Amino acid sequence: MATSSSSKLSKAVKQQYMDLPQGDQVQAMYIWIDGTGEGLRCKTRTLDSEPKTIEELPEWNFDGSSTYQSEGSNSDMYLIPQAMFRDPFRKDPNKLVLCDVLKYNRKPAETNLRQMCKKIMGMVQNQHPWFGMEQEYTLLGTDGHPFGWPSNGFPGPQGPYYCGVGADKAYGRDVVEAHYRACLYAGVKICGTNAEVMPAQWEFQVGPCEGIEMGDHLWIARFLLHRVCEDFGIVASFDPKPIPGNWNGAGCHTNFSTKDMREEGGLKYIEESIERLAKRHQYHIRAYDPKGGLDNARRLTGHHETSNINEFSAGVANRGASIRIPRSVGQEMKGYFEDRRPSANCDPYAVTEALIRTCLLSEEGDEPVKYN
Repeated sequence: MATSSSSKLSKAVKQQYMDLPQGDQVQAMYIWIDGTGEGLRCKTRTLDSEPKTIEELPEWNFDGSSTYQSEGSNSDMYLIPQAMFRDPFRKDPNKLVLCDVLKYNRKPAETNLRQMCKKIMGMVQNQHPWFGMEQEYTLLGTDGHPFGWPSNGFPGPQGPYYCGVGADKAYGRDVVEAHYRACLYAGVKICGTNAEVMPAQWEFQVGPCEGIEMGDHLWIARFLLHRVCEDFGIVASFDPKPIPGNWNGAGCHTNFSTKDMREEGGLKYIEESIERLAKRHQYHIRAYDPKGGLDNARRLTGHHETSNINEFSAGVANRGASIRIPRSVGQEMKGYFEDRRPSANCDPYAVTEALIRTCLLSEEGDEPVKYN
C-alpha cells in the first residue's frame, strides 16, 4: 500500500510536544483556496490572545506566485479572515481561519468566488435559502491507486460496498471516523457519512446551512479531510471520475430549499424553480465544476446514477435525473429538491450562487447578471 513516509513518523513523540502548555498565546491557521480553484493552502501565525470574533483576526499576506495566483514581479496577495473554527489538531484555544484572497489592488482573486456569492446571498436573505451538500470523495494511495484495491487488478464489481460493513467491503473507515470527529470538534455542520458505491469511495454530508455558510463549512470540511488523510499517509481525491470504466463517479449533490418551499404548499415553488433550471442547463453545467463542465463530462454520462450532461431532466425519486424530488417531498407537497449535477470538485460558492441566481432572482441566459 503506497502511503507517505511522513505518516510513519512517531505520533507519540509528536504528542509530547503538543501537550506542552502554550500560555496565553494562540496558533491561528489561515486557510485559502489557491489558483486552481480546487487546492487549499494554509499557514500559521501566533496571536497574543484567543480571538472571539472574526474582527479580532488581523489581515495577512502570502506569495501568490507560488500558488498560481500572481506573477513573481507583483506577488503579494492579501488574506482577509471570513470564518473561524476550532482547530481539532492543535485543540483549543487554537483556530482555523478561512480567508478571502485579494490581489495587490484589493480586488478578489480569480478563484475567490466567495465575495460575489455573499453579495448574491445578501439579496435573498429574507427567503432564508438552505443548502445541504453531499460530498463524495475517493481514498487513494500516494501512488494514485485506490486505497485497498489489489495492486495489479480490480476488486469485485460494485454492489456490496455502498454502506457496506466488513474488511472486504469498507476500505479506509479509520479516515472517515477521524474526519467526522474532527468536523464536530471544529464546529462544521456535518450531518452524516456513508460508504459509497465504488470501493474506497465515501461521502459526507454538510448542512443544512443558510446562505454563505454552506460554502464556508464545506471548504473547511474538505480541508479537515485532507489534513486527516495526511496523518494517515493517504490522499483524498475529489476527482469526479477517478477510475474510468464501469465504476461510479463522484459528485456533490446539492439540496436546496427556501422558506416558501418548506411551508405548506411548497411544492409549487419547487416546481417553479425546476422550470427555471430547465431553461438554464448549460449555465449551471459551466458553474458546477472548476473547468467549466469538462470535468463533469467524464462523470455525467447517463450511466452510474447520473443524468446526461447534455440533457436536463427531473423526477420524483429518480437518481438518473438532473433534479431529484425526494419521494417524501412529493407526498408531503413541501420540502426541498436535490440538484445531482455538481461535481465532487465543484466550488460550493459557485454552485449555491448559481441556484440563487436562477431560482430566486429569476435570471435567464448563459451569463450571470451584473448587479450594482
